[in-house]
This record gives sequence, structure tokens and C-alpha cells, in this order.
Amino acid sequence: MAAYLATQKLRRREKFPLIVELEPLFQCNLECAGCGKIQHPEHVLRRRMPVDQAIGAIEESGAPMVSIAGGEPLIHPEIDEIVRQLIARKKFVYLCTNAILMEKKLDLFKPSPYFAWAVHIDGLRERHDHSVCREGIFDKAVSAVRAAQERGFRITTNTTFFTHDSPDTIRQVLDFLNDELRVDQMMISPAYAYEKAPDQEHFLGVQQTHELFRAAFAEGRRKRWRLNHSPLFLDFLEGKVDFSCTAWGIPSYSLFGWQRPCYLMSDGYAKTYKELLETTDWEAYGRGRDPRCANCMAHCGYEPTAVLATTKSLKQSLRAVVQS
Repeated sequence: MAAYLATQKLRRREKFPLIVELEPLFQCNLECAGCGKIQHPEHVLRRRMPVDQAIGAIEESGAPMVSIAGGEPLIHPEIDEIVRQLIARKKFVYLCTNAILMEKKLDLFKPSPYFAWAVHIDGLRERHDHSVCREGIFDKAVSAVRAAQERGFRITTNTTFFTHDSPDTIRQVLDFLNDELRVDQMMISPAYAYEKAPDQEHFLGVQQTHELFRAAFAEGRRKRWRLNHSPLFLDFLEGKVDFSCTAWGIPSYSLFGWQRPCYLMSDGYAKTYKELLETTDWEAYGRGRDPRCANCMAHCGYEPTAVLATTKSLKQSLRAVVQS
């Protein structure tokens, strides 16, 4: 990533992708109350992105990393081929999954330094199962993670926090993932209010997010967790720094094309990443600009800003190395 960022600087590119959110389908085998991605009509949920289309979009963008989401990617009949071709092109791939099908499909994949599972775990057993609206999913996810670890796969997790979370529940799940399940890295995010999400009552506001993470990270806790974020982004969650949105850094490509401006909002689609960059009014988005962005602190808009700020500061670069 450091080499990629240096190359963009030498080429004097102001906007470029750090990681692409690739959504090769929208269908899922869960109906989580906080998700707005599954609220498409049935004929859209049945669609699957062709392999060539998925690979072509990533190559056109030039992004060094790809996060494959959805929907549930393991439902896609050619998901292993998409992953294989991306790895062959030396793209770093994170395959996001709720883990329901993970153990069953492990044989389709091979451990690689370019590949990691990204398992969604929203809390300990009761909290996670409530979040995904089905009992038994936490245990299935933990079992899948352990099975993958035994085969030598790299494991990351992704955890979303809502208003019914507390500093204690955040610490409990991160302690479990870090110390007991011993995953390689963990990603965290405050929930964003999807327009079409069934549950509209439990999304965090900015002040709530600051207070929640400031308390959860107190006493130096965040330094002992293997968090897959830049230190500046974690500072941002605590309210120690503020950033503008740079959603072009983590763009989303789905069955409809390049989503404008990010995977959380739908203001139209572009056919190419170049078109997305050139035809989107990026200055119109972000907190303080668009009312829909008022409570957003999601990584897709603000992690790129934090990463770019890190590269511009020797002090922050050294801090990121020490804490990685």
C-alpha cells in the first residue's frame, strides 16, 4: 500500500481508490434489521455478476485491494473464480461473509498472503444473533473461523456497533476476538442509517459515536487489540480529530455499476471508475454538506482521509508502523 500511495503521489493524482467494495450480488441468506442492501426486488436479488465484469471493473480502477461483499458473496456460484483471478493479479482480497456457508465452501479456496476471510461478528452470542435476527449464527461463525484457522487461512472480522451497544459490550467482543478466537485483525464501525433498513431507531449519531468509542478505548485498551485501522481513523471515532469525506478512496462497484457517491448512498451509477471520479460532485457530500451524511462516520468515507493524512506526516506514519 505504501508503494501504491507513493506512485499516486509521483503521478500527481489527487483522487484514486485504496480499496474497492465489490458487490457481485445483493442476495443474502440473512435478513438483518440494520441492512439496506437486501431491500431490492426479487428479480434483482436473483442476478449474479459475471466473472469478467467483476475483474474488468477492478482492473480499470487500478485499486490494490478488494473487499468482496453483497449480499452474501458465498451464494455466488463463481465466487471462488473471482477470488482466484484477483489473487492471480496480486490484488489483496477480503472476502466478507456472515459465515453460514463458510465451512461448507472452504475447499474452494486456498490460503494466500493475498487473501483473507472477513467474518461479520457484531457482538457475543446473544448480541450477534439479535443483530442478524437469527439464533445460532454466532456459534456457526466461530466454528467456521476455527475451521479456517486450522487450514492456515488469514482471518479478519468486521463488527458494527449500534445504540444498544455500550463500552462494555465493545470491549467484551473485541477481547473475545483478540484473545480467545485470536483472529489476525479486526475492523469496527459505527452503524450508518441505511434509508431502506427495517430498523431506523438504533443508528449512532456523531456525539454518541465519540462518547461510545472514547469510553471503550479508555485506559489504553485500543493499543492491545489488533485493529485493522489507521491510528488517525481511531482518533476520528473518538472525536480527537475531524476529517472531510473522501468516498472516492473506497468506491463501490455492484450489479448497477459504480455507485455514487459511496456504497451507503445511491445517487446514481457510473459505467467506469473514471466516469465516477469526473461526474460526481464530491464537494457536495460529507458531514456539514449533505443532511444524509450528518451522522455518518463510516470507514468508506473517512478511513481514506485518515490514511492520506498519515502519509503526509512522518510522525503519524511512524505511529502507524508502531501500532500495526
